[in-house]
Order: sequence, then C-alpha cells, then structure tokens
Amino acid sequence: MCDLVARTGRHQQRYDAGCRLVAGCIPFRYRYDGGEYTDEKTIEVLMISSASGPGLLFPKGGWENDETVEEAAIREAIEEAGVKGELKDLLGHYDFRSKTHQDEFCPEGLCKAAMFALLVEEELESWPEQSIRMRSWLTIPEAVENCRHPWMREALEDGFLKWYSEKMDHD
Repeated sequence: MCDLVARTGRHQQRYDAGCRLVAGCIPFRYRYDGGEYTDEKTIEVLMISSASGPGLLFPKGGWENDETVEEAAIREAIEEAGVKGELKDLLGHYDFRSKTHQDEFCPEGLCKAAMFALLVEEELESWPEQSIRMRSWLTIPEAVENCRHPWMREALEDGFLKWYSEKMDHD
C-alpha cells in the first residue's frame, strides 16, 4: 500500500488568461551496454500509460498555487510514475488543448505545460497511481513512436534532445 496520496480537485489550480498551467517532466536514465571493450550508454526515457486511452505519456499535471512549478513537476513524477530524481533544466513551454480538463476557468480546455528533464535516481515500489498506470522505459526512437500527444513528442524531440546535446552530452 502506498503512503503517498495523489492530489485531486481543481480548487488550487493555477490559470493564466483562461489557460490552465501544467507542470511535467521527461524522466530519463542511462543504460550501459558494457561489453569487453565498450561502455556505451543509451538514454532511456520513462513513459506511463494513459488513464484515458491508448498511447504513452510523460508525467504531468496541474500546477497548484501552493507550490513552485519545479515542485509541481517533481510531485507529478512521484504521483504518476513513481520516480524521484534530480530535476534538471526547463525544456520549454508547450501549449495544448485538453478535452478532459475543461472547466469554468478554462472553458476551451487550453493548457500550457512547463516541461523539465528529470534524471531518475529512484524508482518507488509503490506510488499513488500505480493501480491505473504502467511504467515503460523506452529508447528515444521508441518513445517518439509511442507518444500519444504531438505536443509531448515535440517536447521530447525539440526540447529534451536539444537540451541533452547542449548540456548533458559534454559531461
């Protein structure tokens, strides 16, 4: 049984000009394919199953008014994917329309997601949404192919890969 509880409800959600503000992350790790003479590392990203249909997602959810956007991204990674780690840089802001999150403050379902890179350091054995979500570690090409939403694919291809090549590839 998981001691953590996922936040629910809309009373603490942040909005900006009728747009729901969302925070999320692209969790990643390295898989080392060490042979006798090589120590090649492959980047894998963690995706989760959607509670509302086919395809895979990155953890994300509403940014609430009692937390920073970074805290919201970390909370969503724990609640939805059951992972903890080091939050890295902001990858960008991505606009999308949500049919399931239309409400009195956001009748058009417009959302703006702040997406971060998260270097995973721990996978929890139990987490709040484990009964409705499956975790999958995928290579970048697999993630691009299985990504449910175009804006998440854009965050991966234009945000994460560009950031990674500029910041992380030189370590």
